[in-house]
Amino acid sequence: MDNNSQVSENKKEPSGFVKVLSEPLSNQGWPSWVVYALAILGGVYLLNPSFGVLELIPDNLPIIGNLDEGVSVMMILAGIIEILEGRKYRQSSQTSQNPEGQPKQD
Repeated sequence: MDNNSQVSENKKEPSGFVKVLSEPLSNQGWPSWVVYALAILGGVYLLNPSFGVLELIPDNLPIIGNLDEGVSVMMILAGIIEILEGRKYRQSSQTSQNPEGQPKQD
C-alpha cells in the first residue's frame, strides 16, 4: 500500500460545525465590510471601557448573563476568519474565473 494513498484515506472531511466555523461569512453572501464592522463592534463591547454602560444583558443573571459576551466573541472570531481565510477564498475564486491570469474584460 502506497504512503500517499494511506494519507488520503486518513484525511477526513471536516464536520458541518467545523466547516461553518472555519469558512468566512463572505462565502455565505455577507459583505466583507459588514463582517469587519461586526468584529470591531464585538471588540468594543468586550473591552467596554465604560464599565457596564453598554451592557445588553446584566451579568448577574445566571447562565444567560454571559450570552452577550459569548456572541461578541463569536463576532470577533468571524472577523478573524474573514481576515485570514476570506482573502484566500476570494483569490481562489478570481483565479478559477480567470485561470490564465489575464485581466477580465467587461
